[in-house]
Amino acid sequence: MSTTLVSHPPTQTGSFGHARCLVCRACGAEQQLGAFYACLECFGPLEVAYDFPAITRESIESGPSNIWRYRQLLPVRADIATIPNTEPGFTRLIKADNLARELGLKTLWVKDDSGNPTHSFKDRVVAVALAAGRELGLKVLACPSTGNLANAVAAAAARAGIRSVVLIPHDLERAKVLTTAVYGGTLIAVRGTYDDVNRLASEIASEEEDWAFVNVNVRPYYSEGSKTLGFEIAEQLGWRLPQQVVIPVASGSQLTKVDKGLTELGRLGLVAPTQYRIFGAQADGCSPVAQAFRAGHDVVRPVRPDTIAKSLAIGNPADGPYVLDTVRRTGGAVESVTDAEIRDGIALLARTEGVFAETAGGVTVATLKKLVETGQLDPDQETVVFNTGDGLKTLDAIADRVGPAATIDPTYAAFRAVAQ
Repeated sequence: MSTTLVSHPPTQTGSFGHARCLVCRACGAEQQLGAFYACLECFGPLEVAYDFPAITRESIESGPSNIWRYRQLLPVRADIATIPNTEPGFTRLIKADNLARELGLKTLWVKDDSGNPTHSFKDRVVAVALAAGRELGLKVLACPSTGNLANAVAAAAARAGIRSVVLIPHDLERAKVLTTAVYGGTLIAVRGTYDDVNRLASEIASEEEDWAFVNVNVRPYYSEGSKTLGFEIAEQLGWRLPQQVVIPVASGSQLTKVDKGLTELGRLGLVAPTQYRIFGAQADGCSPVAQAFRAGHDVVRPVRPDTIAKSLAIGNPADGPYVLDTVRRTGGAVESVTDAEIRDGIALLARTEGVFAETAGGVTVATLKKLVETGQLDPDQETVVFNTGDGLKTLDAIADRVGPAATIDPTYAAFRAVAQ
């Protein structure tokens, strides 16, 4: 397929909005905007730096009801909302009073990103990566994925009318396989873990120069999409920052970029720059960052994943050290929970708030409960917990726990016998 992602020459002024350059997170060296993800000086990871104009709350609020209302804070064209895309974002922030009472919290909110087009937060990051791919003239949208990203890339490519190539672990949940394949792109299962898949993707990206691997060669732009979660929470709270946030950790990029987004709002005067604490949540079966945090280490030692929370099953998280930096700087922590606790977390959120979370959401709710019980999280401070995906994607996790209370004959007497 020869369709290109580019819509005009990538050198055009303003094609990346107010983005100024890429900057190394390790050594601070700067380099031009392009399909780069490693620093030319030290091979450290790159992120986008900006020269922001004066931005007002009113200019944001007058924008569309999706992530493009924050286009001035993202590396995208000013007219990005007019280009075919899945238009993710501005999902519900739910006042979770029932769950708060159950856990002994004063004020609790659930940021429910299951309402995105492919039912996870990954639609946000892919939308920004697709915008970058267009400007860079790349022709194929691709990724290695644990499932949710696969859905988002396949759907975004279909909407944009371009080819997608998605690589997944061979043992991915069946629902996520089907909800990627349905969009008609190229889907390839790889024998091995996500880390094996990711290594293969990096090799392919080095050979296929006109491919946009969203979480490899255009990763600096892709990861900026996670900032919109922080932007939305602040706006939905009436332009103020929460005091505590609990975020699931896979690669760790989401957590660090939410922090970046909250910080940018404060620097721009859009919110009062009040103090907040960020907590990371992992599954015991893949908890390299939590293990490093508990041991007081600055380096994250890779592990081999073994957990039902497959969307978080990244044994060698690229942003692991930066997660440690973020939670320590803000006074938070990184905790992990068992698979049994994850299932309990899914059931608890569903029973108390009517929100059916995938396993990653079960991780955050179970971790929230553990943080309260261990005294690491202040129950009197306003807290936001993330649900990043829809429970319909991970039905196997609760299949043996729920079902009919009874099977009866079609008579009132039979009903009364079991409905007391």
